[in-house]
Amino acid sequence: MGHLELPRATRFGDLVLDVRTWGPDDGVPVVLLHGFPQSAASWEPVAEHLAGSGLRLVAPDQRGYSARARPDDVAAYTIEELAGDVLALVDTLVDTLVDPQGDDRVHLVGHDWGASVAWWVAAHHPERLHSLTALSVPHLAAFGRALVTDPEQRERSAYLKLFRRPGVAEEQLLADGEAGLRAVYAGRVPQEAVERDVTLMREGALAPALGWYRAMTDMSGLPDVRVPTTFVWGEDDQATAPAAAHGCADHVDADYCFVPLEGVSHWSLDEVPELVASEVRRRVGTPGG
Repeated sequence: MGHLELPRATRFGDLVLDVRTWGPDDGVPVVLLHGFPQSAASWEPVAEHLAGSGLRLVAPDQRGYSARARPDDVAAYTIEELAGDVLALVDTLVDTLVDPQGDDRVHLVGHDWGASVAWWVAAHHPERLHSLTALSVPHLAAFGRALVTDPEQRERSAYLKLFRRPGVAEEQLLADGEAGLRAVYAGRVPQEAVERDVTLMREGALAPALGWYRAMTDMSGLPDVRVPTTFVWGEDDQATAPAAAHGCADHVDADYCFVPLEGVSHWSLDEVPELVASEVRRRVGTPGG
């Protein structure tokens, strides 16, 4: 595993994203986007299963998670700003990793909030991508429709009201030895990974990470995606109800593969990294075992 830095001059100041890498420098570039309350380290189990596949895996600690990229302004965490970081990373990969034949696209993979950002990038900048693999969160128009029409989705999304309350959310999540924060994993994530994530949140990332929720807007009008897409969803997902997951297909106008995982929750990266790796490999089209 290697490490890179991605400097970003933004209207919120100069930011630096920390980036983890796996695989050969000249491998097929694949960008991996983590969710809340995790980090690029959450991709380690998947990366281990992709070893030898000829992929150059690049996973940033996204804005708010990298210690040198934590603006105070909630407006710094809109999905457009977050997507800008991803596009800057894609530009860097194109300049340094992609073969000189003129191919300036990468494969994009996202989990949870990382999937939300990945859907936005795919919808607005399909020319930058070979493919999309989204985990847990479906196309945001499908999710938005389910929030309005499906009682089960509204119930599963009730936590959003708390997360959007500055100060209150931080206090509740960190109280009693971070009991509220630990509860989001529902016992599905190895304790070592939970401690890693909780430490990151406790040491300064929590308020910036919650800024993603506080800056969120209605994305039900997000355009359809027109790049080859795989959507992986655990049937026991605590955050995404079946109506939203099954509605995703209506918003992909390209080759589409829906992969429901029986007995798997929201935390597929930790529960079944080998299956996630297999679906990434299948979508990218790279052989490997």
